Amino acid sequence: MKKQHIASTVFTIAALSLAACGKKNPQEAAAVGDAPSAPATSGVPLTTVLPPELIEGTPQPMDVPNLVQALTKAPELLVPEGTTLLSKGKPVTGSEESPMIGDLTLVTDGDKEAGEGYYVELSGGPQWVQIDLQQSAEVSAVWVWHFHSQKRAYNDVVIQISDDAEFKTGVTTIYNNDYDDSSKLGKGSDSPYVESRFGLLVDAKGAKGRYVRLHSQGNTSNDSNHYIEVEVHGKAF
Repeated sequence: MKKQHIASTVFTIAALSLAACGKKNPQEAAAVGDAPSAPATSGVPLTTVLPPELIEGTPQPMDVPNLVQALTKAPELLVPEGTTLLSKGKPVTGSEESPMIGDLTLVTDGDKEAGEGYYVELSGGPQWVQIDLQQSAEVSAVWVWHFHSQKRAYNDVVIQISDDAEFKTGVTTIYNNDYDDSSKLGKGSDSPYVESRFGLLVDAKGAKGRYVRLHSQGNTSNDSNHYIEVEVHGKAF
């Protein structure tokens, strides 16, 4: 059974301005991760409910080239007006039909909290989870929380969008930090990053497709693959 839900805070751009002036405010701006390129220069700020900080255990050494440390402030991402959350409650499949811990439905259930009962764990090696948006969409952003109760980095994170459920044709890669192409999905140029409650927010730049697939290959603490929540924001056709 899940732990009692802890109240989360909606992070807004207005609060970021207050913080910059040294004023305290219970709200913060919506955070973005290390998007593959600069965000759009026009649009509206993307916001979501962010989970509270919860750090447990002792982090393991992270010997990863070009590692980006965990976010400590809240950058912003602008998305087209009319962008909505498309993934909440949508079907999820994976490279493993029966995860080691949890159920694949947790990936789109809307809960981003850390701790037991909030994440799905797949076994070691290359694994993926896939969200079916149930209709084609123009995707503005994908926001990912792997496991943020411990400082760690996930290996070979690749995010792709397609109208083909098998990802054989029409595939758009919007994020790839697999710098040595060990997953055989192409050599990536995005930097690996340390997990935090802010997650990783990737600018999808309007990539079109019905399915969103996320790959990983273990992490710096163990060989397993974890997902707490994935949000897909955009406009359905």
